[in-house]
Amino acid sequence: MTITGKLEKDVSTLKKLLSAEDILTFDFTSDSGQAFTVVFADPITDKELLGEQVVRPLLSYDGKPTAEEVGKKLTSPERREEKDFQKLSEEVLAGNPVLFFEGMDEAIIVGTKKVFVRAVAEPSTDVAVKGPREGFIEDVKINTSLVRRRLKSKDLKIEFLNVGKRSNTFVAVCYLDGISVKKTVEEVKARLSEIDIDYIADSSYLTHFLASRPYSLLKQIGTTEKPDIFCAKIAEGRVGLLVDGSPIALTAPYLLVEDFQSSEDYFVPPYRATFTRILRILSLFVAIYLPAFYISAQLFKLQLFPVKLLLTIAGAIRDIPFSPSLEMLLVLFVLEVLNEASIRMPKYVGMALSVVGALVLGETAVSAGFVSTPAIIIIAFSGIGLYAVPNLIEVTSVLRLVMLLVAGSVGTYGILLVTAFVLLYLVTTENFGTPVLAPFSPLIRRDLRDSLIKYNLGSLDMRPKTLQSPNKRRLKQKGKQKETQND
Repeated sequence: MTITGKLEKDVSTLKKLLSAEDILTFDFTSDSGQAFTVVFADPITDKELLGEQVVRPLLSYDGKPTAEEVGKKLTSPERREEKDFQKLSEEVLAGNPVLFFEGMDEAIIVGTKKVFVRAVAEPSTDVAVKGPREGFIEDVKINTSLVRRRLKSKDLKIEFLNVGKRSNTFVAVCYLDGISVKKTVEEVKARLSEIDIDYIADSSYLTHFLASRPYSLLKQIGTTEKPDIFCAKIAEGRVGLLVDGSPIALTAPYLLVEDFQSSEDYFVPPYRATFTRILRILSLFVAIYLPAFYISAQLFKLQLFPVKLLLTIAGAIRDIPFSPSLEMLLVLFVLEVLNEASIRMPKYVGMALSVVGALVLGETAVSAGFVSTPAIIIIAFSGIGLYAVPNLIEVTSVLRLVMLLVAGSVGTYGILLVTAFVLLYLVTTENFGTPVLAPFSPLIRRDLRDSLIKYNLGSLDMRPKTLQSPNKRRLKQKGKQKETQND
């Protein structure tokens, strides 16, 4: 259905499509007698800007009734013509008013929507001591401006798509032309176009549709709240997604090693970055396996404990009424409840709850003989270790529980079997043609320079081979011969 050029009929048609009380019309006439009508959504349209950039300039209009001539009179830098009523209704609902006038077979969409956003600030989930402290916010236009400010390149392409039948959420697909793999870009856009859902509340909704294995325990799409990390990943050859209404950006393809890296690693000496990366992975292994091996040793392999430690543990668990497995599960359950409660409650109450739960409840439980001191220490240390890699908390907390259950029923052999199954799953998982466990499986020696071991910047002159970028070199060094691609 398109515009007819008859003012009253066209306005009536659009009002029928948008039959809501907050969709208003404003009629005015120029000095020459030309009639105009503006249709706009009252809550999300900047009416002051609408009057300054649209109504006031047209009051003295006496030209031809064409969209081109009227557009020249407007002072708004954001305007375009449209004939389709469905697209016009979407623009009105997005906050952009639509201008009609008699005899014109096109309507003019004017960009005067009212934007309510919070200030750009450091994200609370990714705090850095060194490096940029800006974080994405909930407005996609501001987020794209943060990206543009860091990647001032003509090769940076930003394409907007509408996702969600009811929400019509803007999704910005960002990539560097000539660096990102075209096949990956097209596949990302194809998967987005196939999404048939009413409402997109956050970028996490899209991860289900973009993943090759939607029900995978392991995430398959990278996430970040920092523009510097987002731009760095795009510069390596990935494709980035910014979703209107969400401060969390998505990147694809995703590699598991990304979650053991941080933006700060690139602003400190390589030996320090290497140390912290190894520390993160060791903390994660301790968090997952320490409770399980403790229970397994207690039930099946007591000789694994040194004699003095065994005597200490035996004295601590002597009067405990629960089995080792049930005791550990009870402590883990209490820890998870305290963690969830402290997150959901107001900040000033959550801090007090954490202190009360850690000191009063823990000490009382030990004094009453419900749980032992070693169990509380191990679960507390495991809980701290999980937060060394915050992007994997959801996965690792489930793995810790699985390991604990298997250790209590089968013992060490069960732990090894579950570990083998997880490794097999990781080795066989890929997304957008890229193995999740790369560069370790398959082994790509060149990419190991920025994996768990961090080389200096001069050694990272080639883009990751894992991402298969057509533009392989990112750093040119004088006096150094071009490297071969045999490694």
